[in-house]
Amino acid sequence: MDIVQEAVAWLNDPLNWTGSNGVLALTAAHLRVTLLAVLLAAVVALPAGVWLGHARRGGTAGVVLANTTRALPTLALLTLFASAGLFGNTATVLACAVFAVPPLLTNTVTGLGDVDRDVVDAARGLGMSSRRRLWEVELPLAVPLVAAGVRTAVVQVLATVPLAALVGGTSLGSIIVNGFGTQRYGQVLAGGVLVAGLCLVAEGVLAVAQRLLTPRGLRESTRPARRWRQGRPSDPPVAAMASSSSNGPTSA
Repeated sequence: MDIVQEAVAWLNDPLNWTGSNGVLALTAAHLRVTLLAVLLAAVVALPAGVWLGHARRGGTAGVVLANTTRALPTLALLTLFASAGLFGNTATVLACAVFAVPPLLTNTVTGLGDVDRDVVDAARGLGMSSRRRLWEVELPLAVPLVAAGVRTAVVQVLATVPLAALVGGTSLGSIIVNGFGTQRYGQVLAGGVLVAGLCLVAEGVLAVAQRLLTPRGLRESTRPARRWRQGRPSDPPVAAMASSSSNGPTSA
């Protein structure tokens, strides 16, 4: 039996889906670790991004500083945390939170920084305070990019959480690690398929959520113009006038 058939057989076995180490329980743990990591990153990145983007000063330096953390491999962070006595899902949450900060911070700063200055000046001319301009003008216009940053962070963390199994954590990565340990490579492939499927589902759900959170005016401005014509199109008024003038008056 080849690896693909073994993976299909493993996925079709009901015993692999139930219990404390089943797919359903591991998926719940996987999502829980992801949610905690993204929330922890958001607590740090979103306020900092809003402040830098609204002030329009220091944003570039903040983004560059945050992006330097991408040079730190998540596995290396997990190893450092494990050497400091942090194992399991706690270490995974901290490592993945560090990994999620750059897209959240970058998109928030960019979203607020890209708000049209004329719109901000118009709001200022209407007598809006700085805080009111931020909440009623700038943030709504920055929602698409901020939501895109959250979407990217969530999918990246979902794909990284399987490393938790290497430091005693619980996630879908446990299926992969156990498969390698027992040399059941069909199980390894099945675990990889489950992680990839979870990432695709999350991407689709968050894409819909991003569209729903985008203000209606922004959605309509990005929608391509469509012209619907029913029946035979009539001649444009100018062309019709030119045609009648060239034929001259008709006699009764």
